Amino acid sequence: MIDAVLMMGGLGIVIGSGLAAASKIFYVYVDPLVEKIDDLLPGANCGGCGYPGCGPNAEAIAAGKASPSSCVAGGADLAEAIAAVMGMSVEAKEPDIARPGCNYSVETAAQKFQYTGLSDCQAASLLYGGMKVCNIGCLGLASCMRACPFDAIVMGADGLPIVLEDKCTGCGTCERVCPKHIIKLSSVTRRILQEYTTEDCTTPCQRACPAGINIPAYISHVSEGDYSKAVQVIKERNPFPTVIGRICPRPCEDECRRTLVDEPVAINFLKRYAADVEFESGQRSQPFVAPATNRKIAIIGGGVEGLSAAFFAARLGHAPTVFEANPQLGGLLRKAIAGYRLPRNILEWDIEGIREIGVNTVTNATLGRDFTIASLLKEDFEAVILASGGFDSRTERLSGTKIEEPVPGVYLLIDVIKSAMENDGNVKLAKDVVIAGGTEIASTAVAICKQLGAENVSFVFRNSKADPALDQKQLDTLENSGANLIFDACITKFIGEDNQLTAIEYEDRNSKTAYVISAGNFIVDSGRLPELIFRRTGIADTDETPVDEPIYWEGIQPYKNPFYSEEKGLLAAGDPVTDYSAAIRAIAGGRRSAASVHMIMYDMDLTLPEKVLRSETVLQDVDSLENVNSSKRHIMPTCSVSEVPGRCPEIELGFSAQDASAEASRCLRCGIICYMPEHQRHELKKAG
Repeated sequence: MIDAVLMMGGLGIVIGSGLAAASKIFYVYVDPLVEKIDDLLPGANCGGCGYPGCGPNAEAIAAGKASPSSCVAGGADLAEAIAAVMGMSVEAKEPDIARPGCNYSVETAAQKFQYTGLSDCQAASLLYGGMKVCNIGCLGLASCMRACPFDAIVMGADGLPIVLEDKCTGCGTCERVCPKHIIKLSSVTRRILQEYTTEDCTTPCQRACPAGINIPAYISHVSEGDYSKAVQVIKERNPFPTVIGRICPRPCEDECRRTLVDEPVAINFLKRYAADVEFESGQRSQPFVAPATNRKIAIIGGGVEGLSAAFFAARLGHAPTVFEANPQLGGLLRKAIAGYRLPRNILEWDIEGIREIGVNTVTNATLGRDFTIASLLKEDFEAVILASGGFDSRTERLSGTKIEEPVPGVYLLIDVIKSAMENDGNVKLAKDVVIAGGTEIASTAVAICKQLGAENVSFVFRNSKADPALDQKQLDTLENSGANLIFDACITKFIGEDNQLTAIEYEDRNSKTAYVISAGNFIVDSGRLPELIFRRTGIADTDETPVDEPIYWEGIQPYKNPFYSEEKGLLAAGDPVTDYSAAIRAIAGGRRSAASVHMIMYDMDLTLPEKVLRSETVLQDVDSLENVNSSKRHIMPTCSVSEVPGRCPEIELGFSAQDASAEASRCLRCGIICYMPEHQRHELKKAG
């Protein structure tokens, strides 16, 4: 017995010693921060955060790879508690929700592929490419439904997924398992920042619309008589639905597939009808707005672009203020379009809708006279968007031929020449001057700049030296005059201090190397002033900047129109050389400016996705339609100009409810290349 006890005791000592040694050898360090975060997480291990359990999510949060609000099973209180542990604060987070992005199902496709033995979308995609007719459409095998940890997805009778919004937590599981990227997380911010890619289910009319309005969606709502929902869809991308319904040049209709059979759908007139119903009701249907961020943004210019930028900035949760030089907002909409085309009460209705969503406006406030970019930045504006329309809008701003310096140190070349010729002292140049581009009077410009005080004049050419914008004789003259010639370069940034321009950044288009050169003045040889976003640099972010503290700033361009996204720098191909050619294009420019400011403030990359739709993007399409009966386009009723405003308020009178319903029924409900044949539409109506 004693021997047994001694044996067991000795064995215990040996095992204990072994365990003690092992604990030192195999000791696993547990980060106290990870442990604290893990203790706060609910332990559901649902995978909704994108990690295989709460432990890995805690590690990701501690490492800065996941947000304190990444746990979809928790709420705002949990996010705040995790942020407090990490010594951070959390801005109000808007909810994400999954949204299917395909309009056409396998069940209704004219051509079907049988995925024999397969019941998973990813497997079908890998083995067969997932073709039905297009290679992008929903495969309909319900992988997203089975993967959803919250039972928030069901498959509809048409074979397309339906998201149950009351159950969806925005975890993104469905997005991760969909091989065709049909179902994606959506939120106000995501939708405003989105540029369409080849992975999105977009229709020809939607791609042709400069603002990217989801045209099939709002026409579908019009056909169902849900005009409020139609307007809400339109306002996702267009804050001026009532105005644009009257003046749009309608590029979308040029791409309508009904042209393969008869005439395009009256897309814009249907937009006008839905917006007019809202106008006549006096009750606005506003799009969703993200939670307030309390970040103030200044927008200079109260025309279409500026008001649109403010609208989208407000929807992103920010607090925009528009500064307009004229007594009234609206820009060229008010000054250049006749009342019988655009009644002023219609314009006011849309502008008031923009104000209503959270946009502050200040009129009779002129840049350079009442405020400067530096003074706005010295207040608590985090960014300033310049949307004044450029030099070519001076007449509209009632300043006539008065020389303007909208950005510190920036002039139009013709103003510099005029001031020198008249010796009026309106333009005094700094020591270092940079001129963008070159004209046949470039050598004259050098002499004039030196006459006005410049010592060093540099020309920045986008062209290469082998293919210059000027001939060799002109280049020799420039070099002999002492000008510095920079070829194959694009200007990427303005740099300044208070109300002085101090430098220009340009990039070599071959090496992609950035260079900074001293510049007290920047001169645009012709065209409009580039669109710019200004922000503070070089000083600490404080609630209030001391009065005597200089403001250091930089001005950069919003990201490009995706059709010209390969271009870089100011004054590039695709940039407007004058005011936007149509209001709908100015609206798109305003959204890009608002999106760019948001991305800059949150340190997001302004680079567009690789698969963004461009002018040269190759997409599947159709060149003929079958089983589609011809039907005539409904003509907009009009009055003669002589009857306006006596008998008619405007020259185009708008559709009746019957015309709108009948015209909406002409829409083919296109997917990528799919369409619904006439007999299937009738069968669907009977079933419904």
